[in-house]
Amino acid sequence: MSENISTTTNFTVTGMTCQHCVMSVTEEISEVPGVRGVDVDLDTGLVSVTSDGPVDPAAVAAAVDEAGFALAAG
Repeated sequence: MSENISTTTNFTVTGMTCQHCVMSVTEEISEVPGVRGVDVDLDTGLVSVTSDGPVDPAAVAAAVDEAGFALAAG
């Protein structure tokens, strides 16, 4: 019997100003392979990504870029 162990990785997204921004970022990151959930805090820009295993930061960055935003450096 195998357990489903998820991984949560946090990112900071810059430039979001409204719920539409949150929806765009959530939708794009949700399409990254292995991602099971996305939680966005508009006030802080914190994005928590829950995935089946380690998520590729480059794939998340590309998804955020596709939504019209950028990951904060660092």
